[in-house]
Amino acid sequence: MMIDADEVLRPGVEAMPGLLDFYAGDDETTSSLTNVSVWVDLESAKQLDHFQPMLDLGKEFVAKGATFERPVMNYTTLWQLQPVAKD
Repeated sequence: MMIDADEVLRPGVEAMPGLLDFYAGDDETTSSLTNVSVWVDLESAKQLDHFQPMLDLGKEFVAKGATFERPVMNYTTLWQLQPVAKD
């Protein structure tokens, strides 16, 4: 379901102002899924709270037994690591 969600969510999420990165992943050991997105500011991040395709898919996941942690957590970046450029 999560792989199929890419096709539904990607166009709308990519079009949202302020998006820097979006990651979706799974952990087979714990049977859990996660979405992590990076935005220019909190206002931009909160667009996902009202993004109807994501809300609709959430209902489908719940119907299959998924649970969601609420509220959605938003974190301020304190520092960042990036690969060191090699000469």
